[in-house]
Amino acid sequence: MSDDLDDLYGGLTRRELLQIGNVLAMPVLLGGMKAHAGGNVEGPLRPGPQIYQSIGVDPIINCRGTFTIIGGSVERPEVRAAMDAASKHFVQIDELADAVGRRLAELTGAEWGMVSAGCAAGLKHVTAACVTGGNPERLTRIPDLTGFDKTEVVSPLYSRNVYDAAVRNIGVKMITVETPEALASALSPRTAMIYLTSGGPASSGPLSLENVARIAQPRNVPILVDAAAEVLTIPNVHLQKGATIVAYSGGKAICGPQCAGLLLGRKDLLMSAWQASAPHHGPGRDNKVGREETLGMLAAVEAWVKRDHAAEWKTWLSWLDHISRRVSTIAGVNTSVREPAGLSNKSPSLTITWDPSTLQITGDEVAEELARTKPRIALGGDTRGSDAEPGTTQISVTAWMMQPGDDTIVAERIYGVLSAKRSPRSTDMAVPSANVSGRWDVDIEFFSSRSRHTLFIEQDGNWIRGSHQGDFTMREMVGMIEGNEVKLRSVERRPGASVTFIFSGTVSGDTMSGPIHMGEYLNAKFSAKKHTYSMERTRIVVPKGPPLAT
Repeated sequence: MSDDLDDLYGGLTRRELLQIGNVLAMPVLLGGMKAHAGGNVEGPLRPGPQIYQSIGVDPIINCRGTFTIIGGSVERPEVRAAMDAASKHFVQIDELADAVGRRLAELTGAEWGMVSAGCAAGLKHVTAACVTGGNPERLTRIPDLTGFDKTEVVSPLYSRNVYDAAVRNIGVKMITVETPEALASALSPRTAMIYLTSGGPASSGPLSLENVARIAQPRNVPILVDAAAEVLTIPNVHLQKGATIVAYSGGKAICGPQCAGLLLGRKDLLMSAWQASAPHHGPGRDNKVGREETLGMLAAVEAWVKRDHAAEWKTWLSWLDHISRRVSTIAGVNTSVREPAGLSNKSPSLTITWDPSTLQITGDEVAEELARTKPRIALGGDTRGSDAEPGTTQISVTAWMMQPGDDTIVAERIYGVLSAKRSPRSTDMAVPSANVSGRWDVDIEFFSSRSRHTLFIEQDGNWIRGSHQGDFTMREMVGMIEGNEVKLRSVERRPGASVTFIFSGTVSGDTMSGPIHMGEYLNAKFSAKKHTYSMERTRIVVPKGPPLAT
């Protein structure tokens, strides 16, 4: 591959481009509508161990982590008991919120607490509180902030992410900064709050929470810390470092209701955030948290302060040790255990490494096979960067969402896949059956709309480079062609978010069609036709001076 192509592919390796051909994109996050149902839907729904199978859906053994797309975490027995008891009685919801807020304060040492309909909903409600100050005349006008004095949210570049959509839903203007000086300059009477994501740069560095607090507190600017996937610290480390409010996911480390979030911090702001939440009308009415989730979340925090976290950790390590001992009997397979010290996604994990040229299978292919065949297992594929050890591949097993007995199943499944005999794979690529260089007019069919995009393609043997003009942006595109099969990938990026398009098409003459895989945004269809330029030949006269008429 030429240096020019290397530059365009942005460091993508041949293996990564071949993965485009196999459409191996985040295999265990299940980015397709058909999921992997266990057959036709039979019904009716039958509560019990086979509840999912009764409607044709295969459950998954979670060795990946607290991803919402595979269910987050398993609620603790105390949580389910509290939710069941709460469902049998009626209560005035404001009175409930007040009592729970007071109890959460007692348990955590925070000034106040609030339960939201998930962490993202909590971010939205706190933003509304900072914008409105608890004034309902302002609340009912959101997202139209005309006439408001607080209309801006400042965030370091490292904190911009897909979840800040919850902040932007209020209608605020996001101002992104990269230095303490830029932060200080960005703060003004219009600043409603500062939004930070926890961990990494928020823990140390120029824009750490402590440094941000030194700048924000003299100006009375609230700081909201998004700690969704973290373990709960008591006393709260973020509030101690200067945060005004800290937000957690209820359905991750705390093992509360999947549809609940936990907010801790300053009482006046959390009262305004509660006002912006259901059952009250306004922009937060669509984020309803029921009495069941409210008491389930409280039960999770009650349980958290009593849990033997050290014993849980030892149990998780024992499961990983079982898996490690089983797969280590395969020649060439090595294992190591990682025990992270940080607060986010704090779980031991097992890394299993091997030479793919020896076992004739890559980590991504193992993850894909385990994700799609029964019993289904979600685990990490080979997500290493350029610092990976050359000539190796890997998978990872994360322990904290595994259930008793899963280690035995997982050990045997991984052993079976890695120990299977395979013929050496060919590295040759099929000769292209067409030259697809040129401009292609592309019609894309989404679930309920259509768009016209344009692809500009340059072909060099099996390899493709070019550009993809989408609805709003032009971005680089890479790909490959084998025979009449074309695979192309582009990424539309925005601050904190991205959408990947993987075109998997078949070429026939001057047409091309097939599915588009968009990861978490599911799939679409495309049909493309090679653009035909006009053959009209016209002489062009270059003016020798300014026009004499317009």
